[in-house]
Amino acid sequence: MADQEVGKVIHYYDKAMVAVVKLAKKIKAGDPLKVVKGENEFELTADSMQLNHEPISEGKPGEEVAIKVPSPAKEGAIVFKVEAA
Repeated sequence: MADQEVGKVIHYYDKAMVAVVKLAKKIKAGDPLKVVKGENEFELTADSMQLNHEPISEGKPGEEVAIKVPSPAKEGAIVFKVEAA
């Protein structure tokens, strides 16, 4: 099954290594994600998610959630949920 688009990066905090993602679909803590912008791409597990500075275990469509990322994420990058092969 193909990876599923779940949202878009709308802001990135470089000192905290946190991307703010506007969600189009639901994601849960522990979901494998991929962030893609042009040639730049990296994968991560959504271990740390926050909404309004409060830890959450699930993000819903329309919410802007902060996700800790291992690499810089550019604004406008597309976030995909990685489907197991």
